Amino acid sequence: MTFDVDISPEAEAGPAAAAGHAPEWRVAKGLTDYPAALAEMQAHAAAIRAEGARERVWLVEHPPLYTAGTSSTPEGLVDARFPVYAAGRGGQWTYHGPGQRTAYVMLDLNHPHGGVPARDIRAYVHGLEEWIIRALDRFNVKGERREGRVGIWVAEKAPGGFLVRENKIAAIGVRVTRWVSWHGIALNVEPDLSHFGGIVPCGIRQHGVTSLAALGLPVTMAEADSALKASWQDVFGGGAVA
Repeated sequence: MTFDVDISPEAEAGPAAAAGHAPEWRVAKGLTDYPAALAEMQAHAAAIRAEGARERVWLVEHPPLYTAGTSSTPEGLVDARFPVYAAGRGGQWTYHGPGQRTAYVMLDLNHPHGGVPARDIRAYVHGLEEWIIRALDRFNVKGERREGRVGIWVAEKAPGGFLVRENKIAAIGVRVTRWVSWHGIALNVEPDLSHFGGIVPCGIRQHGVTSLAALGLPVTMAEADSALKASWQDVFGGGAVA
């Protein structure tokens, strides 16, 4: 489990987002520029802290790029074939690109959200993991946590049930600033998996990456979004998504 935290005494200052109010869900059209996404997340997180702005789940796709988390090392960038950005989130190297659903989650963690208690970052990250697992379950995919590894994994088995390898299907990278979260998750729906070859994803060399398409599931991005929205309430509560 990895995350980057910036918490200061000013966490108590300013109005808080309304507890129990469902977050706003936004779906970006086309491909979203990564620096613009960072600026938008920072601005909205600040508005949640200072003005009590509505919490938000923002669903985007990016053009092909690599992002470096706060724990990344130069060795993790194997081939800089795409633009590289410092993300400011926890974790190591991550790829973003078309066919991957990135969900940026901006919540006021001063309040509980469903089964996730207030001011508990480990519980929040666990909630993000559970959210992905439940969304995958809607496509009969068994997503799993692995001790010491970040993200959600799918076991690839040979006939007879023998484990061949474990592949990551979703990544998680979080930053919490004055108890407001930003960054989030990335679910591989139908990205070009060869693009991951330019990095060591999340610093893990001995395992691979997969997607819903690679598992033989022709899931559209709209269907993936519907699964994420439906599963949100199971974990984070807050009433019907809007």
